[in-house]
Amino acid sequence: MSDWSQAASNRPAEDLAPPIATATGNRGLQIEERLIFEQGSRGRCGVDLVDPPPFQTRLGGLERQGAIGLPGLSEPQVVRHFTRLSQKNYAIDSGLYPLGSCTMKHNPRLNEKLARLPGFADIHPLQPASTIPGALGLIDMLAHWLKTLTGMPAIALSPGAGAHGELCGIMSIRAALEARGDRRSRVLVPESAHGTNPATAAACGYNVDSIAGNSQGRVDLGALQAKLDTDVAALMLTNPNTCGLFENEILEIAAAVHAAGAFFYCDGANFNAIVGRVRPADLGIDCMHLNLHKTFSTPHGGGGPGSGPVALASSLARYAPLPWLVHGPDGLELVEHKVGKAQQAIGRLKGFHGQMGMFVRALAYMMSHGADGLRQVAEDAVLNANYLRVRLETDLSLSFPGPCMHEVLFDDRFLKETGITTLDFAKAMIDEGYHPMTMYFPLVVHGALLIEPTETESKASLDQFAGVLKALADKARSGDAAPFRAAPRWTPRRRLDETAAARKPVLRWGPEAVDQPAEE
Repeated sequence: MSDWSQAASNRPAEDLAPPIATATGNRGLQIEERLIFEQGSRGRCGVDLVDPPPFQTRLGGLERQGAIGLPGLSEPQVVRHFTRLSQKNYAIDSGLYPLGSCTMKHNPRLNEKLARLPGFADIHPLQPASTIPGALGLIDMLAHWLKTLTGMPAIALSPGAGAHGELCGIMSIRAALEARGDRRSRVLVPESAHGTNPATAAACGYNVDSIAGNSQGRVDLGALQAKLDTDVAALMLTNPNTCGLFENEILEIAAAVHAAGAFFYCDGANFNAIVGRVRPADLGIDCMHLNLHKTFSTPHGGGGPGSGPVALASSLARYAPLPWLVHGPDGLELVEHKVGKAQQAIGRLKGFHGQMGMFVRALAYMMSHGADGLRQVAEDAVLNANYLRVRLETDLSLSFPGPCMHEVLFDDRFLKETGITTLDFAKAMIDEGYHPMTMYFPLVVHGALLIEPTETESKASLDQFAGVLKALADKARSGDAAPFRAAPRWTPRRRLDETAAARKPVLRWGPEAVDQPAEE
């Protein structure tokens, strides 16, 4: 354990007191940063702009009547402001990122270097296909890898993220059902599913019917079979599921779904646990989206970029969205219209072929690891999660018994009668230098703490992390609740009044009112 761990150290009680105030508000080199508008001064500018030559306006009387309101800043001010803000961020480059169901893994710099090569980074989406044979070749190779890993004959690469991939899959399923004259109205979704699953089904016009879980944290097969009938279009299942568990009755689930004439959709958000180990097609899955920005290393923080290719069984391949990349007599060709073999395609989901930068990064990751390396990715991810499970199961409360997959789920029973909430515990982790794990999800357990270490953490890193959690759990059970309720104490900002923030949010900055001199 590191020597800075407050929870495991013997610091005197007075060390928990608020820090002594400084004249600046700074704490060491942790600089108190004002908003960029608060730093601006009229007339200051980091660049010299010459007056434009005379021109005739085409705004038709819509010219701006007042100043644009941008802050006046010198170049050093701008650089320092954004550098200091970046230093306040927590990132995978800073330490372990234990968010469950998110796979915030290390992103090799090689991937970034390759994605920035001029031949890939400078491609314009409106370039003629004849000018980008290398890019098309890369896309084709990526598709080959993904089809090999999933066992599926077709892959749709254009979806921009996981939820977009879900939309692609359910639209393809709807098209297949309508093509056989079989309009159905319900989609079955397990109660532990990602929230995008029921949202996607509803967006495609289906009624959502929830499936209960069993005491082992998996789909209740009996409950599923009771709801399967000729009105069910599809089952949307995540495997491994959001409790970090493999659905051990998945073959029986697939058989029951297909016997009812429905399709089996799999949410591939947790593919990191089984990549190279299990081919989804062999499990009876008809359709599955893959998060390139999770399984294949590309960072997905800040809302993007994302990429959610969809693998399709032969029964759904003809409905895949355009464009298609096919092998023709003259090499690779883009099919961009609903003609020939593509006449049953569901159309376009995106303006162009997809996220080229994501394709480059993902293929670089796959080729760097090779088939055996990708298998080891899954093995190490599962090993790391189970190592934490064993290290922590006597200190925290394990939600479901037995081995997990790539993430381990605890709940808040270990905090019972301590007066400390899951949120308090997570905030205390911030003071220890750790980003909290996913909290309160999945909703099937109360006070969830979902931890996903990924395959990239070492044993030493996991031991340090487990040591901090064990020490915090001991501290919580000792009856010392005050530090937890006050946490975080050592961050640039303390805990918000969440009730006030929700009821009276301040969403926009405005300059303070300036007192005007009274008229005589």
